[in-house]
Amino acid sequence: MTRQVEKPKILNWLGHHLDLDSKTSVMGILNVTPDSFFDGGIHFRLNDAVKSGLSMAVEGADIIDVGGESTRPSSDPLPLDQELGRVIPVIKALSREVKVPISIDTYKSEVARQALEAGATMVNDVSALRFDPAMGPLVAEAGVPIVLMHMKGTPKDMQVKPAYKDLLGEIAGFLSRAIEQAAGIGIKRELIIIDPGIGFGKSFDDNLKIIKELHTFSSLGQPVLVGTSNKAFIGHVLGLPLESRETGTMATIAAAVMNGADIVRVHNVKAARETVRMIEAIESGSSQPKT
Repeated sequence: MTRQVEKPKILNWLGHHLDLDSKTSVMGILNVTPDSFFDGGIHFRLNDAVKSGLSMAVEGADIIDVGGESTRPSSDPLPLDQELGRVIPVIKALSREVKVPISIDTYKSEVARQALEAGATMVNDVSALRFDPAMGPLVAEAGVPIVLMHMKGTPKDMQVKPAYKDLLGEIAGFLSRAIEQAAGIGIKRELIIIDPGIGFGKSFDDNLKIIKELHTFSSLGQPVLVGTSNKAFIGHVLGLPLESRETGTMATIAAAVMNGADIVRVHNVKAARETVRMIEAIESGSSQPKT
């Protein structure tokens, strides 16, 4: 299946460049949390987090996404001071060591502000600007990319019997409105990325349908980010526990790339980079890597 591109998807900002028309970018997940669903506690100490971020850069990450608050199903909001205490030291240290753009995964404008001051150059907002009215103006003034994600409800209640009359239409409508809101605030359209929110207020079957019909969201004209890594629907399909979902994860990444993903958000950067590379070789019919 060929990728449908309505307009060039090239991000240029603050000395960074991502040509998403040329190849799919890999975003490495760096959770500085004790309770994230997959890697909670692994990167909780500063040295461990920085070391992991450095490894992601070496393995080919195009973006490193640093988060301090778990947004797993049924999770509670984290106090501002705790989130700042987790992510700011990591971003400060990591930004001195890598040239890869660092994203801050937060819906709180104060966390985003301090993260940008510390060296982050991108914001990943799971609320799509809904939870904090100060986030949009902050991002617009900073001139950095933002990821706007679809979520039904909040992390606390999003998986309480989520239901849709028109799954793809409702998500596309939400994202279209989010794009217009962001642009209206002053965020440059060429710096807006959309995410259909796999696992955020979706049933297992919903997640599979989103991946299958991912081209639906390409019609909105913005780069599409997909995050499937190790999520519960993979375990459900394969009957596997959390620690055994890597093969299934790479299958979902391959399918997402073939169906139009511009960025994939992953825990295992090395495996994802190899998966993306192989799919792109098949799509192009050429063994020569894209540049």
